[in-house]
Amino acid sequence: MFASSLRVRRRRWLATAALAAAGLALGTPPVAAQDAWPVKPIRLVVPFTPGGVTDTSARVVAEFLGRRLGQQVIVDNKPGASGNIGMALVKDAPADGYTLVLGFDGTMVINPHVFAKLPFDSLKDFTPIGKIGNAALILVANPNAPVKSMADLVAVSKATAGGLSFGTSGTGGTPHIAGELLKMRTGANLTHVPYKGGGQALTDVVGGSIPLVYTAVAGAHGFVKNGKLTALAVSSARRSSALPDVPTFAEAGIPDFVVDSWVGLLAPSGLPPAIATRLTTELNAVLNDADAREKLRVLGIEATPGSAAQFRDEMARDLARYGPVVKAAGIKIE
Repeated sequence: MFASSLRVRRRRWLATAALAAAGLALGTPPVAAQDAWPVKPIRLVVPFTPGGVTDTSARVVAEFLGRRLGQQVIVDNKPGASGNIGMALVKDAPADGYTLVLGFDGTMVINPHVFAKLPFDSLKDFTPIGKIGNAALILVANPNAPVKSMADLVAVSKATAGGLSFGTSGTGGTPHIAGELLKMRTGANLTHVPYKGGGQALTDVVGGSIPLVYTAVAGAHGFVKNGKLTALAVSSARRSSALPDVPTFAEAGIPDFVVDSWVGLLAPSGLPPAIATRLTTELNAVLNDADAREKLRVLGIEATPGSAAQFRDEMARDLARYGPVVKAAGIKIE
């Protein structure tokens, strides 16, 4: 009888152990899946139309990041509302590492001051992965426009009824802010024409629909090189290495006029730390790759590898810095 009781207890112990093992097994897949990330292609949302600085830089990053991760990184353009539509889409996406977004300073740190209602919080709704780089801005003109220099622009705009129109990637973006500051500093008679993205604005200035576009060197570089656009000035502190013959605004007669832009990589809030750390590590490896840096440089972007915390701190500083500028320019969208 004792032996029989012992056998019963042994069977119960084995059953309990089997159930415990099954429970551990059930709890294993999420950890294993996270460790194995990525196991499928990654979507990189660009909240603007093809052709602008976010799009062109996204395609360089997607190419090199995909190689390092062993999975294709697919660029998905979701334009509208000065970038707000694409950002809101990513905010609501699963925080699993398979949806990323190219953050643009105009969308992340200027839109919060421009729009009365914003469908996202720049600091709370996203996980910063890292800053990709600084993008020099450039003012370009249609070759047939009577504007070949900054002095021409100021004089012609004042002598033209209704002034001169300048296009940008959207209301409240960094190019728009730069154009408003230019008006304040020079008294030029300029009228802002917002587009859904830098690519559309460039298409219209090349076609002659508008005389001027304020955009990133990344988008305008090819058009300037082939003579389809006339470059007037870059608004960085130094000349762009991608277009070394184009003067800075200071060299063109407008001192202390420096307005740069930036792009960075983000994910939805709540991204698992292990995936966030992996993405930051791989992004920095891309930004330190000589070929990737050169491709970004040609686009007018200076690669800036660094930590996710540094990127978040810069976003917070710029949020505070641009508020007074937007208010002074009277830019507001209800």
